[in-house]
This record gives sequence, C-alpha cells and structure tokens, in this order.
Amino acid sequence: MDVQALIKEQVTSNPVVLYMKGTPQSPQCGFSANVVQTLNACGVTGLFSVNVLADPEIRQGIKDYSDWPTVPQLYVHGKFVGGSDIVSEMYNNGELQRLLRS
Repeated sequence: MDVQALIKEQVTSNPVVLYMKGTPQSPQCGFSANVVQTLNACGVTGLFSVNVLADPEIRQGIKDYSDWPTVPQLYVHGKFVGGSDIVSEMYNNGELQRLLRS
C-alpha cells in the first residue's frame, strides 16, 4: 500500500485521527501536546494517533494529503480539521465539541 492510500485508510477508518510529533503519552512538540490536551478536555477516547517522527514517508505524505504544511493535523470523521491553532480556536468557541459529538 502506498503512503497516500495508507493515510486515506487511517483517516477514514477511525473517527478521530491525529498526526503528531510523538505520541499522546509523550508528545515531542508543544503544538502536538496542545492538541492532545484539547482532545482530552473534550473527552475523546479511542484517539488514533500517528507519530510522524517514526516514518519520514508519513511525515511528508500527510502534508501532501491535506495540502497543509505543518504537523500536528487533526481529522474528525474523515475530514481535515486543522492544526494546533485552529483546534484551539474551535475548542474555545465550542465548535470542536459539537464536531466531535456529531
């Protein structure tokens, strides 16, 4: 399976997917840690996370897949939500919570 097909399978087979630096238990950058904390505050369980530092092909592949230059990247119900700043803004205005409940 090529990288783009793998990413599509991950994004569409899991309700909440986070491509991040590190793991939820041990984030390797502040932006990734922020998104994990935000998702925890929303009560997300069963988060599917991908450590982009472990695979250079995935690290570049997710940027190509979303046409978004940075990581972390959050996907909910197969759709790209955004990175750390967008997730924080959505959380602060209640939009993220509504999206996760839908």
